[in-house]
Amino acid sequence: MATFIALITETQKGETHISESVDRATQLKQDAEHYQVKVTGMYWTLGSYDGVLVFETDSDENAAAYLHHVTSQGNVRTQTLRAFDANEARTILQRAVS
Repeated sequence: MATFIALITETQKGETHISESVDRATQLKQDAEHYQVKVTGMYWTLGSYDGVLVFETDSDENAAAYLHHVTSQGNVRTQTLRAFDANEARTILQRAVS
């Protein structure tokens, strides 16, 4: 399973309805199963981003479809990163130097 980290920024619509953000996030976590995605973390943050969504799935297509679902409601924008654990990074780095 691949891990993805989505950095979340509220849109103006999302900011207007900020008090609903926890309920929206709960629903999006429930919706993840439909996209073959497992949400492993949801965090509200301070700083440049308003939140972080961490999830796993077995394909980029599942990730893209889920993220489209997340953003299609117009409350948030995302910037998404593919994350690698230590074992995956070790494999990548060994291939890079050989």
